[in-house]
Parts: sequence; C-alpha cells; structure tokens
Amino acid sequence: MTPSEARQGHNNHDTAQIDPIRAAADEPPPAKGGKTPPEGKKPGDKSAPGAGPSRGLFGFVLILILGVMLVMFFSSASGGEKITIAEFATHYQNDDIVKDSVELRDTVLTAKLSQPDVSPNPETVRIPFNSADREIIAAKVDELTGGNYRSVPPSGLTQFLLFFGPVILIIFVFWFFISRGLRNAGGGAGMLGNFGKSKHRTMSKEMTGVTFKDVAGIEEAKDEVTEIIEFLKNPKKFTRLGGRIPRGVLLTGPPGCGKTLLAKAIAGEADVPFFSISGSDFVEMFVGVGASRVRDLFKQAKDSAPCIIFLDEVDAVGRRRGGGFSSGGHDEREQTLNAILVEMDGFAAADGVIVVAATNRPDVLDPALIRPGRFDRQIGVTLPDVKGRLEILKVHAAKVKLGPNVNLETVARGTPMFSGADLAAIINEAAIAATMHNKDFIEHEDFEEARDKVKFGRARRSRVREKDENKLVAYHEAGHAVLQSLLKDSDPLHKVTIIPRGDAGGATFSLPEKDRMGFSLKWLNATMRVLCGGRIAEQKAMEDVSSGASQDIAQVTNLARTMILEWGMSEKLGFIRYAGADSRDMYVPEREYSDQTAELIDQEVRRLVDEAYTDAVSMLTEHWDRVVAVADALLKHETLSADDVHALIRGEMLSKPSVADLLAADRPAPPPPAIKGNDEEPELPPGTLPSPA
Repeated sequence: MTPSEARQGHNNHDTAQIDPIRAAADEPPPAKGGKTPPEGKKPGDKSAPGAGPSRGLFGFVLILILGVMLVMFFSSASGGEKITIAEFATHYQNDDIVKDSVELRDTVLTAKLSQPDVSPNPETVRIPFNSADREIIAAKVDELTGGNYRSVPPSGLTQFLLFFGPVILIIFVFWFFISRGLRNAGGGAGMLGNFGKSKHRTMSKEMTGVTFKDVAGIEEAKDEVTEIIEFLKNPKKFTRLGGRIPRGVLLTGPPGCGKTLLAKAIAGEADVPFFSISGSDFVEMFVGVGASRVRDLFKQAKDSAPCIIFLDEVDAVGRRRGGGFSSGGHDEREQTLNAILVEMDGFAAADGVIVVAATNRPDVLDPALIRPGRFDRQIGVTLPDVKGRLEILKVHAAKVKLGPNVNLETVARGTPMFSGADLAAIINEAAIAATMHNKDFIEHEDFEEARDKVKFGRARRSRVREKDENKLVAYHEAGHAVLQSLLKDSDPLHKVTIIPRGDAGGATFSLPEKDRMGFSLKWLNATMRVLCGGRIAEQKAMEDVSSGASQDIAQVTNLARTMILEWGMSEKLGFIRYAGADSRDMYVPEREYSDQTAELIDQEVRRLVDEAYTDAVSMLTEHWDRVVAVADALLKHETLSADDVHALIRGEMLSKPSVADLLAADRPAPPPPAIKGNDEEPELPPGTLPSPA
C-alpha cells in the first residue's frame, strides 16, 4: 500500500483556544526595536506596518499597461471593413467616400463611407498593407485623390511598443514567476524555490498499515531493527551503560526480499516521525539541487528528532567516488554524496536522527558511506529458506480462500530460491486462476500453475506448431528429462512439457530438494550435461539442429566461465580469481591478467563444455530407447510428471488418457439416427414444420 504524501513542516503545533481574560492579562512582548504592533494587528500580519508594501496596486498597474499596449497595437488595424485598393478606387470615383476622411497611416489606409440612405453615421473602411508597400499605396492614393488625403506619421509610443513590447512582456512573465517562486521558497512550495526543497514523504502508523506481523521470513533482520525501535521508545535503557543509538542501518539483499517492506514496518511500529525518500529524488537537472535537498531533509529531521530517515535505493547517489563516467567537470552525484556524509557524521552530527538505507548493490557504495559511525549496521535481507517461505506464504494466504487440498508446506518446499515478492505473486496468481475458473477456493493445482507462470512465464496453449517442429521440441525436452533423471547429482526432475511457456517452446522443470547456498563441482558438471542433452537429442532424431538450444548454450557457457574465473575449478589455472571487480562503472571491463592467461582461460572453458557435451552424447546414445519413449509420450500427453518419466525409463506404459482422448471426451456425442419402419412418418425437409393433420 502506497502511503499518501504528508504535508511538510513537522513543527507546526495546533493552536489551542485561549481564554480572553487570561489573554488580556498576558500581553505579548514588544517587537524588535521596542516597537509594539498596532492594536488589532498581529506581528506576522501582512497588513501591519513593516510587513512590506502591498503588491495589489503594482500588479494592477502592470495589467493596465499591458492592456493599453494591446489596445494600441490592435486598434489601428481592427476597425472598419477590410477592402482592396481597387475597391477603394471604385468607391472614391462613385463619390461614396467622404473627401476629407482619407488617412494614410504606417500600415493601413482608412476612409469613411457616406451612406445617407442606410445610416446617418458613415462607415469606416480600411486597406491594410506592409511597410514596404507604403510608397506604392501613397502614390496611388495621391493619384486618386489629387493629393486630398492626410498622412498620419506613426507615434513614437507606438513604435516603442512595437519594438520593445514583446521584450517587456517576456521580462514581466519571468519576473512574475521568479518572484512567486522566491516568495514561496520558505514554505516549501513555488517553482524555482521548490527545487532545493526535499521531496520526502512523512509516514506514520496509519499511513503504512504495515507492522512487524506482516513481515516474515527475515527474523534476524527483524530482531536488529526491533532494537532500534526499542531505543527510540526507551533511550535511557541503553544509555544507562554508555551505549549510543546507531546512526545508520543499511539493508542489503537481492530484489524482492523485503527491504522496503521492513522499512514500512519500522514506520508502522515507531512512534517517531518517519521521513521516506528515494535516492533518485535528490539529483535533477540543476547543479547543487541534490546537496540542497539533503541539507533541507536533515534540517527538518533534526527539528523533529528523534526520527527516522529512510533512503530507498541509496546506490543512486552513494556510488564510489572517483570512477564512473565523470569527465572531470562538476559531478552532481558526488556533491550529493558529500552532503550526505557530512550530515550523517560531520562536525554537526545529527543526534537523534537514524538513517535507514536500502540497496541491492552494496558492492558499489562508497567506503566512506558504509563505515561505522555512519552506517553502523549492515543487515542482510537474503532469500528465505524453507521455513521462511512457509511463514511468508502464511502471511499472504491469510488474505485469500484456500481449499482443503492445499498444503502450504508443500508449496514452500517446491519454491526454492524464491523471494518474498515471488511468493506474494504466486498467491495472487493462484487466486486469479481460481477466480477465472469460477472456483469457490484456491486448489493445489492453481498453485502449481501459478509457480510455473511466475518463474517461467504464461503457458501459450493457443500456439499452433507444425508436426516436425512439435517432434523436434518433444525430442529436445526428452533429452533434458532423461539426463536429469539418470544423473544423481542433478536436481530432481519435476515435470516436462512441450507446451510453449514464455519465450521457450517447451520446458523441463527441476525441483531442488533443499536450499542451495553454494554450488558443488558435481552439481555443476551434472547441470552442464543436462543442458547439453536437448541439442544432442534433437540432432540425433531430426538429423538437423535448430536455434532452440540458444538458452542452453548461454547457460553452459556462463557456468563454465564462472567456474574458471571466479570459483577456481581449473587445475591448470589454480586457486586464483581472474574475474574483475563488478563495479559496472567503467567502459572497459577490468582485466588483471596477461594475454597468455586469457588464452588459457578460453581453452579451459572450452574443455569443460566439450567434456560435458561428450558425456551427454555417450549417455543419450546408450539410453536412446528411453529418449524415444519419453518423446512419444510427450507428443501424446504434452505434459509429463516426474513419475511418468521414471515409469517410461523403467520400460512401463502410461495408462492415463492422451490429449486426443481428453478432447474426444469433452466433445458432445452426436444424436442417435432415427429408425425407419413401416409405421414411421416420412422425414421432413430441414427447416419445415410437421402438418397439424
């Protein structure tokens, strides 16, 4: 739930009702300089003397001047009927024009028509022209009237307004907005004055609606932040032994593990002001805005101390200084970081202000930011284990209706390496799927589909493939499934399908039996061989290869290169890390080894992949009859469970109906044909009704 934005200014106290008798006795102190405000006037009243001249009259004068400019600019060209010079000549020759009314101005020729039969008042006509055509028009008018016309020179004021009027108007507009922004800068509003103000939001218990009861699966992180809440509620309990409150707490961990949720719970549990702001809200297009906003944020926080400041995605402004894409000029991000460093632990430290920051890239943060004294604690919010996943599922499942066959412990065991956000999405997708099928509650099969949808994408059952393409996909997935069933060190097989899901034409799902904190060499070798099985099986069955193994090739290559560069799993290269620092700030990747070592790394990566491919070819050739059995079953059933694959590998036959049988069962049976006998009535043509006789 997104908290609504709160009003800035946390020192505004409610004004209590004052007793008029006591108010008369308690006179206010005199103003600065010994002057007492006049009776009936408050010191802060704008109408009081010394509050500054009123801007109403000045604005009225400016608007009046602008109106006069517009009237003078458009008056000369807007009155009368517009005619051509030929029509003017016709009117003048027919004596329809008053002789003494012809006036030649700078860009218009005006005259009055005499129409005594229609109206006693003459009508004005005008002939507009450009300044360049004035000489030509003057010559024609002089010839027509015989010099009986009046040439009106342009006034100096008109010329001045024509040339300088737009400039004056632009200056007035800029002055209006700048003065308005400067007037409102002190109150946190306005335009230009607002850029330096902090864009934080103030949250409370009622705004977040999240408490520690809504946070599960990260018990250690909850315990550490609970200590901070306890310190804010009872500081004397900790200061009795000389301890001090931590100045900052850094929440780190993969995306979706609950860092921001934990911060919301802190806001929901603490009885102190909670300021929330994102790292990207500091830096904008104007130089110095980020540092100004940092100072304004900490100023308001100090005024409201004790309080908590939450900086979400702090790596947006807290990256390591001296690197990146800086070209030597002013780096706004570094200035903002310097302001944060000074405010957190400078000469004037923010006592009573706790800074809670969250990031999923702690490796790129500046060392001065994460040292003790600024961020005293670094709390890891990691992926939950099976117990944590069960607790998270219980929290989210309390908001939906579950069926009797749903076992959340089974779902928790079947979702290893899932984050809290993934588990919340599974609950939500399962509820949506059950609703679309008009169920009264969520069943276990809805959780199965929701898990596959969140992890691998939506199943595209409407996609129609050619027969050969369907066969190729079946053998590809059969190669993966057979190797995964035969290799003991790989993850257990869960199911295999040729129904397109996401970007893949088919998928083989594995289900780890436990949460894996690291990767063993045996598991890596087995996984690489499973990944090679798809290409080998489709090549052997179709005598051709396709691009369907692109993701398998990418995963095998990444695994082999990581084993060599980071994990030291090569005898030739030894117990050495060759991967550079993952700062992602440089144009060229960091490489601290020679060209000969780089060539040896490429050879070792190629060796690992070739060994995996050769072993996979040998195993699939030896068990090719099992691959054929699994592929044929996939063509019939489209989806096979792990038990089905194991039964086929043992040589058993599947007894479940095929997809064609299920479609035939769902199709309505045709009506039985009518039995024709001697006493039966003759068949009627279609669309006719029987005769009433």
